[in-house]
Amino acid sequence: MITLTRLSGDEFWLNPHQIEYIERAHDTSIAMLSGKRVIVRETVPVVIEKIVEYRRLIGAFKNEE
Repeated sequence: MITLTRLSGDEFWLNPHQIEYIERAHDTSIAMLSGKRVIVRETVPVVIEKIVEYRRLIGAFKNEE
C-alpha cells in the first residue's frame, strides 16, 4: 500500500495495483479499476515515485524482467 493525502489533509493508504490511470488537471486525480476517483495532494511524479518504491519493496520488478 502507498500512503497518500486527501485534499482535506487526511492520510490514507491506497493499493497501487488497483489504479487504472492518474490525471493531472488542477489536482492529481487517481482513477481506480472500480470506477472510483480519488483526488490527492501529491503531484503525479510523487505518486509515481511512491508506486515504484512500493513495487521495489515487494520485489515486483523481478517478475517483470
